[in-house]
Amino acid sequence: MIQFILMVNKQGQTRLAQYYKFLSVKERLTLEGELIRKCLSRNELQCSFVEHRQYKVIYRRYASLYFIIGVDGEDENELAYLEFIHNLVETLDKYFENVCELDIMFNIEKAHYILDEMIMNGYIVETNKSLILAPLLALDKSQ
Repeated sequence: MIQFILMVNKQGQTRLAQYYKFLSVKERLTLEGELIRKCLSRNELQCSFVEHRQYKVIYRRYASLYFIIGVDGEDENELAYLEFIHNLVETLDKYFENVCELDIMFNIEKAHYILDEMIMNGYIVETNKSLILAPLLALDKSQ
């Protein structure tokens, strides 16, 4: 089960954070700081999987953004979550037409909506890009 998803820039600033398990603000800030330092300090030749506290952390860098997912449990398939990150980036790319950090910053509600269409209560429920984007495109069309 996914515990959290973070989108972080190369300077270590969190651009999007979604938690599926309750953590206090202080715990979130501490966790984000530790993970950002850990993931950003690794080079491209190192593995994209890290164990941190009770989480398995899977991350991937696309352009200037790091996509970080924290999952729990020993039975989780890290490669499936790495593929999910790629699918998320492709979906954001399809909607924003070559997504960048500014798209996430200025359209945070749409980025959260896309994430909410893909994940419910920490479980991946949809990966089809067309089905994920259909409600958002209909909403854009009505405005």
